[in-house]
Amino acid sequence: MPTPTKPVRTHRRPRTTTVPAPSGKRHIAPLDGLRGLAVLGVLFFHAGHFSGGFLGVDLFFVLSGFLITGLLLKETQARNGRIDLLAFWGRRARRLLPALTVTIAGTLLLAWALGPPPLLRYALDDAPWVTANLANWHFIADQVGYWNAADTRIFGHLWSIAVEEQFYLLWPLAIGLLARGRNGGRRIAVMAAAGAAVSLVLMIVFTAPVDTTRVYEGTDTRAFSLLLGSLTATPPVSRLLARAGERSAAWGSLALACGIGAYWALSDGQKDLSLFQGGLFLHALAAALLIACLAQAPRTPVGRVFAAPVLRWFGLISYSLYLWHWPVYLLLSEERLGMTGWSRMAVILAASIAAAWLSKVLIEDPIRFRARWAKNRTGAAALLAALAALAALWALIPEPQTGADTVDITQLVSDSAFPHTGAAKRPLTAP
Repeated sequence: MPTPTKPVRTHRRPRTTTVPAPSGKRHIAPLDGLRGLAVLGVLFFHAGHFSGGFLGVDLFFVLSGFLITGLLLKETQARNGRIDLLAFWGRRARRLLPALTVTIAGTLLLAWALGPPPLLRYALDDAPWVTANLANWHFIADQVGYWNAADTRIFGHLWSIAVEEQFYLLWPLAIGLLARGRNGGRRIAVMAAAGAAVSLVLMIVFTAPVDTTRVYEGTDTRAFSLLLGSLTATPPVSRLLARAGERSAAWGSLALACGIGAYWALSDGQKDLSLFQGGLFLHALAAALLIACLAQAPRTPVGRVFAAPVLRWFGLISYSLYLWHWPVYLLLSEERLGMTGWSRMAVILAASIAAAWLSKVLIEDPIRFRARWAKNRTGAAALLAALAALAALWALIPEPQTGADTVDITQLVSDSAFPHTGAAKRPLTAP
């Protein structure tokens, strides 16, 4: 008889307190396409051809909250509830700051060489705040009206980058504290939901019918978009969606995509106060649920549409495209190009895409993926050197003299930035 063998005892891994979010498991192609749609919406909004395109900024916020929270939760699982904050902030710095620094420097030089005096004067005034990622609070303090300011703020669109950077600074601290111990994922979900609710209340309370700049650009009043994205990346929500099944996710993503598309087509942020009384919150909630459904079931028909190669390509250059498109819009005026309407739009799109592609190929990807010197102390030293060079450039560019012609030049820039008839009657600053 064969000798009986002892049963093999399997060793189970200790139960962890968090579960990796869907975004931490794999690359989700449809989310690249969503990012591409978001940036295209913003571009066409600025050209006066799509009144609801400004909502692309909210889609960016929700995507950022979802993806960053997923990555942080994955790290907490791997490190027993801990986060290496310095490493996280270093990765964010390598991803965002090189392209931003080059954009600021290039924009200052182009405004000096090509722009009218008001464009350069405001650029010099705004540049330090943009560099410090406090542009949104600078514009609020200066009472730069979001919807009706003259189109001379060449860095006006970077308020949203400031909001995201402030979120990247604070939210990892909260996750690092909440993820430790049992039920960390649940505590993070509760914090995200509670924070989103408080942010909504602040938006409703602070909304002023005459000027909505404070609530549109304030970090506290816009945090719900980022936090709703974060909420859908937490283990309780991802488990709930997983139990619903792929078929439910497929139908849900279809309904949500159609609803969001209809809302973009009908929105008019300049006139619709309902946006600031819950409309933006509901849009962000729908976007967060759509992203979560696509993460759970990326190969559904809706997922395949968003994963189309052209949309994914725009998604991959979306950050640099967002950085460059607004300076290009203001510098390539109707008078400079000698064309209007869709012809000018085509030139502006081509120039913006070219600048974005060069930024990604020559700056972003090499520093992010291949440059060993960009990490640790050498990376910090390189960043400080770049900021010092940027400060020197800012100090060396002479501030233009103001005179009697300033008002006329300002009006000229305002009129030429949006030659499209409808947009000229409805001046908009950057979302």
